[in-house]
Amino acid sequence: MGYSVSDRNRANNNRGQMFEHLVDQGCHVYRQKKVAIIEKTPEPFRVKGKNKDGTFVGWFAGHAQPDYKGTLKGGRAIAFEAKMTVKDRIQRDAVTVHQAGCLDYHFDMGAKVGVCCMIKNTVGFVPWTVWRDMKEIYGRKYMLEKELREFQVATPGYIDFLRLSEGDGYGSK
Repeated sequence: MGYSVSDRNRANNNRGQMFEHLVDQGCHVYRQKKVAIIEKTPEPFRVKGKNKDGTFVGWFAGHAQPDYKGTLKGGRAIAFEAKMTVKDRIQRDAVTVHQAGCLDYHFDMGAKVGVCCMIKNTVGFVPWTVWRDMKEIYGRKYMLEKELREFQVATPGYIDFLRLSEGDGYGSK
């Protein structure tokens, strides 16, 4: 017996929530170790009204910012997107044009910038220069799981996305 579309969607949603939880755990570990303070950026959202059952009606009030922003020990800023897929590749366009513009700006200002992503079971932190220039590097606008392995990071109960060293293509400084 196969899975229904709603079963697959629910499973993918659960995987996405687990992925985000592991990124959040990484942020928590770095804060505890006094290595960085990195916070999830809330979506720009307006509430129109609240229902008696506690639900509400609302709308997105603007373009999304990068998923996470913060400061590394020593004062350098960090900004990154978090993206995951159960497919065999992740599309460059998973980062919207607006998000890419924000990440470009952070990169130009010297921040550590990248995309924390998961393809199937591989988790990596891809430098912004690689994500942005994917077409020139790979000849296409997507990355395969085997290519993500070059940027693979440990997942010891959290995603250890800060493990790569400076001078790694994450920022202009």
